[in-house]
Amino acid sequence: MALSRIWSAFIIVAIVVASIKCFFFGHSDIFNWMVIGKSSDPLNPLKLDGIIETCWIAVDLCIKLVGTLALFMGLMSIAEKAGGIRLLSRIIGPFFSKLFPEIPKGHPSMGHMIMNFSANLLGLDNAATPFGIKAMESLQELNPNKDVASNSQIMFLCLHAAGLCLIPVSVIAIRSTQNAQDPTDIFIPCLIVTFVGTMAAMLIVSFKQKINLLQPVIITWVLSISAVIGLLVWYVSKLNAESIKSFSGLLSGGIILLIFLLIVLGALYKKIDVFDAFIDGAKGGFETALKIIPYLVGILVAVSMLRTSGTFDVIMSGIKNMFVFFGADTKFVDALPTALIRPLSGGAARGMMVSTMISSGPDSFASKLSGVFQGASDTTFYVVAVYFGAVGIKNTRYAIGSMLLADLVGVCTAIALSYMFFG
Repeated sequence: MALSRIWSAFIIVAIVVASIKCFFFGHSDIFNWMVIGKSSDPLNPLKLDGIIETCWIAVDLCIKLVGTLALFMGLMSIAEKAGGIRLLSRIIGPFFSKLFPEIPKGHPSMGHMIMNFSANLLGLDNAATPFGIKAMESLQELNPNKDVASNSQIMFLCLHAAGLCLIPVSVIAIRSTQNAQDPTDIFIPCLIVTFVGTMAAMLIVSFKQKINLLQPVIITWVLSISAVIGLLVWYVSKLNAESIKSFSGLLSGGIILLIFLLIVLGALYKKIDVFDAFIDGAKGGFETALKIIPYLVGILVAVSMLRTSGTFDVIMSGIKNMFVFFGADTKFVDALPTALIRPLSGGAARGMMVSTMISSGPDSFASKLSGVFQGASDTTFYVVAVYFGAVGIKNTRYAIGSMLLADLVGVCTAIALSYMFFG
């Protein structure tokens, strides 16, 4: 119900704002551009894609997902038949059994979730999505009410959406292309913000589900992860932008290839028919990609309408005027468009970040803060559409509210850290 109300609100607000601009401010062509506009059209004053073009983009995105989903779901099928997923589940079991008390000991979903979190951690979005969908499918098997999100599914998606990532490579690369003096200066703030956001998501959902986080196992795992992240911060902070890019590629690419090797070797050792197992799993990639098309089209069209109607401009103007009224510092407001649109569209947020760099300069406070925003969380509504859509969940319960609250914690943390690091 929550997603239904939010989606309806997006459309109603967008049309109301567009109507006001059309009938009271003389923007007589806004309705036309909202429907048929293309960002590539030089005559389009909005420079944004309208409803029709957005539908094509959503379908194109799902088609591109087919190959990736087929590959990684095929590999997951091999790993499952060889017993690798159950082994991973037993290793992570003591920790996950406390966070996910409804999951039976040694259930494959634990292995699928840790694969998703690992891919996220390394910034491997293409791998994280199929691993995450597989985790949702495994959790759906345990879900007694197939239309309503289970506690375990909500905890998993909220932790996933918090977007804990070791190195924001894409943000560093964009800052480098914009000739920033130190493209890597957002690395430590980004890592801290994603860690704080993940902890916030865990706390929010645990409070709602009445999970005790002060258990020794949970504390030990959290402290261990914190120590590993601290060591990584110490090491990476000594590298330049080119070295960070090289290290990240070596780490992420190397780990993915290592996973491929271990899965195949394990399957051969267990005398599994490797290729047949791969084909069995890969077939599910195509079916899953088709299943999420309606959900993705719905979300992206609503977001497109918000953007093309000028609703974001109205919100930004209101926020800036509010802080001016209270006499507060407003230099962070210029970076807020990236934070506001990030939960809705990763591509749009990236565009907002680049726009801020061009207008304010790559070394300005606003540009650095927008970089932290971009590298510090996942796209909440995309996650909801794809992952819940893949398993046919209609009632998301408190999942969206929890994700957005964790996003808010991340935004506030990003602002505070940016003032500390960048003045």
